[in-house]
Amino acid sequence: MDVSEDGKPRLQLPASCEPPLGKTHPLVWIIFGGTGHMGRSLVKCALSKGDYVVSIGRVFETTPEEMDNIHENCRGELCDVRSRESVSKVVKRALDHFGHVDVVANCSGYGVIGSCEDQDEHDLRNQFETNFMGTLHIINATLPYFRRQNNGRYLIFSSTSGALGVPGLGPYCATKYAVEGLIEAMLYETDIFSIKATLIEPGFVRRDEPMTNDSDSPLPSFGHFFIKPASEGYSDATSPALHAKRMVQWLGDRQPTSAVKCAELVWQLAHCSYPPLRLLLGSYAIESIRDRMRSVTEELEDWKHLNFASPTGEKDEETKENAMETSS
Repeated sequence: MDVSEDGKPRLQLPASCEPPLGKTHPLVWIIFGGTGHMGRSLVKCALSKGDYVVSIGRVFETTPEEMDNIHENCRGELCDVRSRESVSKVVKRALDHFGHVDVVANCSGYGVIGSCEDQDEHDLRNQFETNFMGTLHIINATLPYFRRQNNGRYLIFSSTSGALGVPGLGPYCATKYAVEGLIEAMLYETDIFSIKATLIEPGFVRRDEPMTNDSDSPLPSFGHFFIKPASEGYSDATSPALHAKRMVQWLGDRQPTSAVKCAELVWQLAHCSYPPLRLLLGSYAIESIRDRMRSVTEELEDWKHLNFASPTGEKDEETKENAMETSS
């Protein structure tokens, strides 16, 4: 049994994935969102395993020099994923520095907690520009290289919100639904190029400093979410629209899903032979998606009797009925 440094059994992907066992061949990573709470853990994990990393942070959050100091195998870059030009530049610098790239991970993300009605056009566009267009920009900048290489791997951090609607996170859910559809469609298109991709859907992964304030924002924050004040119609403490806010406040010092353990499994994804399309991390993710699928299945069973015949079928039925009447 593989054990961690503290003597406990190490979490491992199932054998069907052919996860890495023992020493692995070093890979070169580009990790977008490398300064966020999940990104930091993934950067540290990959470096600790002997891989090489280009860690890409947000332009206002850190400096390349600070990221370069993390490890001798780490190169720091800054990027705004909302800008296709910005993404293309850092990808080019990564290729110039290491010569090739094996894995592209996108840990960047942004969300606003608030009812759909309370979120304005700026909130909506910023979430789509960051979460969906950011992912698309990353793919556009790296996919041609992976095709020429006839190999490559994408590890895209999605969310359970990409599989079910969460009250208080409507626009954010919409961006994640869009990302999931994009990646699933892309996989069909790129399978012939030996390009693989996994959508990572973690449950609650707590930031180290919950409910801190971003110096550039008047809104309180939790991880990569900003909490918008509720308008009168949604301000009641029991309002469904405040569900997401209640969730993050409940977390407090709890940590339902360990960022360190998540990073270990994501690292294994990069080195395994048969990665899944989706990787759900944490009991909350498993249970919530299972409940969602059960609900959809039950609804299908309830309404499956409502099948509508095609015009040709209706004509055939009418002809059959007329024939029966004539014969009688």
